[in-house]
Amino acid sequence: MNKYSVAVFDLDGTILNTLYDLADALNYALKKNGYPKRSETEVMAFVGNGIPMLCKRATPENGDYEKVVFDFMPYYSKHSCDNTRPYNGICELFEKLKKRGVKIAVVTNKADKEAQNLCRRFFGDLVDIAVGAKENVPKKPSPEAIFFALDSLGEKRENAVYIGDSEVDIATAKNSSLSLICVDWGFRTKEQLITAGAEVIVSDTAELERIIFAN
Repeated sequence: MNKYSVAVFDLDGTILNTLYDLADALNYALKKNGYPKRSETEVMAFVGNGIPMLCKRATPENGDYEKVVFDFMPYYSKHSCDNTRPYNGICELFEKLKKRGVKIAVVTNKADKEAQNLCRRFFGDLVDIAVGAKENVPKKPSPEAIFFALDSLGEKRENAVYIGDSEVDIATAKNSSLSLICVDWGFRTKEQLITAGAEVIVSDTAELERIIFAN
């Protein structure tokens, strides 16, 4: 018997390296509005709380970040897969999870439409449910999207593990009362994760697999 019957994954920085397409779309929107571009390192630090917050953090203090969001969204929709790729070993891990009967959920603060498109493109039918940001559903670290995913799959919290790469994910797992595994190949360093309170941190999918399947 598996230790967990469902694995809930964050998306950006956990299963997909979306940094380059996010940075490209952000800098397109910033430039269009006359604001200075941001480096990929800066964008990495800004990611985690959804697109509006990404744009707000990147926009100068007296700037209009809502205009940046307005220009970001259609550009990103057209270019979200230009350079985005799954992290090494993720597709193989998903296939092993499915073979062992572990359900896969993806819960992200990325817009729901983009989350659905990216999961469908890169993982096909391996993902059982993907839940992105939508109206009337609080974003992570609220547990509501997690609870929605688990309820949709008919799963209980005690049978689920949450996998993420940021402070937001650590807080989300705590608020959801889920077991947590952090990955250090994403948008935060191991040191940053430790400072944020992470206790279990993995550096490759083989290690992640061992923990998910541990009895």
